[in-house]
Amino acid sequence: MVEEDAGGKDAPPRKNPTLMDQMGGVSGIIASGVPVVVFVVAQALFGNLVASIAAAVGSAVAVAIWRFARGDAIQPALSGLLGVAVCAVIAWRTGEARGFFLLGIWTSLVYGGVFVLSVIARRPLVGVIWHLVNGEGQDWRRDPRVLRGYDIASLAWVAVFGARFVVQRWLYDSVYADTWLGWVRIAMGVPLAAIAAAVTVWAIRRSRRLLN
Repeated sequence: MVEEDAGGKDAPPRKNPTLMDQMGGVSGIIASGVPVVVFVVAQALFGNLVASIAAAVGSAVAVAIWRFARGDAIQPALSGLLGVAVCAVIAWRTGEARGFFLLGIWTSLVYGGVFVLSVIARRPLVGVIWHLVNGEGQDWRRDPRVLRGYDIASLAWVAVFGARFVVQRWLYDSVYADTWLGWVRIAMGVPLAAIAAAVTVWAIRRSRRLLN
């Protein structure tokens, strides 16, 4: 439906926000990793848990303020701030820097399990989320070719979350935790997510081509 502006002219139709928009865009995804990087660097430089926690929380607050000042979506930043706060509490309670990464390790296992179950149930989560957010219904599941593409995209995320859990869980209990866990967390963050995101984009474009 075409809307009219105050001058009586036809206004362009409103565009529904995409899944990437709701995640804060590329800048939002990158900004969400800033507190982790700050924590790892601060811990490497100063070796003081309290200082590292304060630096990470402070950077998360700064990111939220920065996004608010730019007029960007604030929800991803607030969610990130909450996550950092929980990680900080865990690290403080355990008294160990590696505790900062414990939530992310087990969250990866949960996310990976949910994606696996969605594929087994023939409702691959990538497709369900994309078509739900864009209000396109779930008729795409009737096309085996589209379903197969979303299976592949969902399994790509399973691979990412699974790799994160296996590697970081092993490091958490190893003698290398204090030295390598934080750096490995960074290396397995945005780079691996970018690969899975590329597969997701392929699946979405493929579904649009097959359904249209």
